[in-house]
Amino acid sequence: MKIVCIGGGPAGLYFSLLMKARWPSHDISVIERNLPYDTFGWGIVFSDATMENMRQWDLTTAHDIQTAFNHWDDIELLFKGRTIRSGGHGFVGIGRKKLLNILQSRCEALGVVLQFSCDVGSDLDFSDADLIIACDGINSKIRTQYSEIVKPDIVTRPNRFIWLGTKRQYDAFTFDFQKTEHGWFQAHIYKFDDETSTFIVECSEQTWLAHGLEHADQEQSIAFCEALFANNLQGAKLLTNARHLRGSAWLNFQRVVCEQWWLKNKHGAHVVLMGDAVHTAHFAIGSGTKLALEDAIELTRQFEIHGCEISQLARVLTDYQELRRIETLKLQNAAWNAMEWFEVCGQRYCDQLQPEQFMYSMLTRSQRISHENLRLRDKKWLEGYEQWFAQRAKSPSISKTPPMFTPYTARSVTLKNRVVVSPMAQYSAQDGVPGDYHLVHLGARAMGGAGMVFAEMICVSADARITPGCPGLWNDAQTQAWQRIVSWAHCNSDARIAAQIGHAGAKGSSRRAWDGIDQPIEAFDTEPNWPLFSASSQQYLDGISQQSHAMTLADMARVKDDFIQTTQRAALVGFDWLELHCAHGYLLSSFISPLTNRRSDQYGGSLENRLRYPLEVFEAVRAVWPAHLPMSVRISAHDWVQGGITPEQAVLIAKAFKSAGADLIDCSSGQVSKLEKPVFGRMFQTPFADRIRQEAGIATIAVGAISEADHVNSIIAAGRADLCAIARPHLANPSWTLTEAARIGYQAIAWPKQYLSAKRQLETTFERAAALSSSNK
Repeated sequence: MKIVCIGGGPAGLYFSLLMKARWPSHDISVIERNLPYDTFGWGIVFSDATMENMRQWDLTTAHDIQTAFNHWDDIELLFKGRTIRSGGHGFVGIGRKKLLNILQSRCEALGVVLQFSCDVGSDLDFSDADLIIACDGINSKIRTQYSEIVKPDIVTRPNRFIWLGTKRQYDAFTFDFQKTEHGWFQAHIYKFDDETSTFIVECSEQTWLAHGLEHADQEQSIAFCEALFANNLQGAKLLTNARHLRGSAWLNFQRVVCEQWWLKNKHGAHVVLMGDAVHTAHFAIGSGTKLALEDAIELTRQFEIHGCEISQLARVLTDYQELRRIETLKLQNAAWNAMEWFEVCGQRYCDQLQPEQFMYSMLTRSQRISHENLRLRDKKWLEGYEQWFAQRAKSPSISKTPPMFTPYTARSVTLKNRVVVSPMAQYSAQDGVPGDYHLVHLGARAMGGAGMVFAEMICVSADARITPGCPGLWNDAQTQAWQRIVSWAHCNSDARIAAQIGHAGAKGSSRRAWDGIDQPIEAFDTEPNWPLFSASSQQYLDGISQQSHAMTLADMARVKDDFIQTTQRAALVGFDWLELHCAHGYLLSSFISPLTNRRSDQYGGSLENRLRYPLEVFEAVRAVWPAHLPMSVRISAHDWVQGGITPEQAVLIAKAFKSAGADLIDCSSGQVSKLEKPVFGRMFQTPFADRIRQEAGIATIAVGAISEADHVNSIIAAGRADLCAIARPHLANPSWTLTEAARIGYQAIAWPKQYLSAKRQLETTFERAAALSSSNK
């Protein structure tokens, strides 16, 4: 088989040598536009895991790289006059030029033909090739040539960075943050040979422009960076090897994702993209070279599986694409998280967080490194951080207290830990009256270890219900029923009990979830429906739901009075905490979102106007809710629909409720429109809580796909939220919090005295499982 690799970067060279080592008869060429043994750029970094993978595939190359690389375990932070170091992270640093030289030498030894100083314009220049590897970099001509087929999605990111080097040596992967009058700069620094270190300087576009760096040439930019990081450099100079670039050397990172990775050209050759030509990952987690090398490994693996016959090429490339797409997306998502962290850190974290928490936030920025993973990497550092966090939280037990089990205080209410049970609709009330089911349901979860338990949304009137089975608090029978439940929970647990109050709006008069979620009550149903209103006339399900009418001023006055009366009853019941439901397309949410508010009066139009009625309701409720008790607001921080609420606008919404007296923002998203296209994933809504907490300066509750103690600890420890609301896991297991405490070995949590005999058994079960797992490794 005749193979041509267009581009002599790590992907093409490594694939060529792997193939030639296994099948020497292949005719393999690498075509590179640069001079022999020449390259631009400084050091590159990848993980110990990538190095181990390379050892399995070509020991000779791995040995040569291992001899040349610099290995370090530590990450060091220089921030606000402090130096903080954490170990156990395992990186390999090597000069880009040295790596390419090793790969080039190995290729030559195996018989791969290397052709330099040849700038290829098209794959069609190689009419006799069977397989063409297009690894011609981020500005790939081949990808551009076939853009209609490969369908690249290229996103240019806002931050500016300049890739420099220095002769100063560093013994850790170092991050240095410096504040200027116009904002923050950060340096990413790591040693890659015996003489030289990479020194990447990054800042926001706004900060870059404010300093006039768009007008600076390379020498002026270097002088600026040398002055800014003078204390770090200790007299060492910053160096560039990108003098071939005209004007400023400050760049914007481009994220590349391709829908299709391979094709067949008009000569019948198969063409496949590899490396930066098909995908890029931000330098914040040092993964670009890792992706390229592992592309080469996987494509070689597919030839081993399917054989090297030309008839098998389509199958080889199809399987290669599917397998690498999954792994690439995982790493790109992690790199995206890390990249975004650095893009917003000047606005969101640098000023807000103390050095200890800033370090934790930075280490966990990609969400690939969790709380317990940090413990495996550097137990001493993490335990020191846990102690620091517990002291700040005024935990009664400072030593070895995981962040999720530290107390949290809002006004006069102290929660014993940071876990709250989400309000979850049960559709089991009769005429709005909660019964024995609710006593058992909420009572069991109050005994299950969480710091607070939310009742499901309590409706402020009969026509405020979502379904006929939803509970309310508008009459004496309901008040007495809730008093029974709250009193029982207070007498039999140390959990706090919260009421979430709301009005269904256009989403009301629906069947119970198990009878057809969001489906309207029909004339033939045994329970009658009721008329609906909303901010504007709408159907939640087009052509299916009942048509709601736009609220009049009289409607608005009546509903506000309903909220006031329900709040007064909630105080009488003895609830510890009140939450106003302004999310998920319910009545108050329908005023906030432009997707559902099309009013032309003072309650429609601008965000300020759309917030007017929800704020009026909030202020009226806050006025009658006891001043010593906290109040939160649940919002949809993202509508997931073009033209709807965005996370940026959610910050403004949170600021408005904060000014009105809210203590926390409960950060959910979506369920406003059926046109939504949410991006689901582990802890997928936590970034909304994080952004609102830092930018609006108000405490937050994180919700959504939080299912492990590790998730909660990571969120709380990093300061991404103050509380975590657990829904389905606590629905499936009323004692989820107690169970997770046992799973992570935290024994200081109190159990109900009736269940104490089970506590040690559960802890022992997890201890044995952990020991068995460790022995099997």
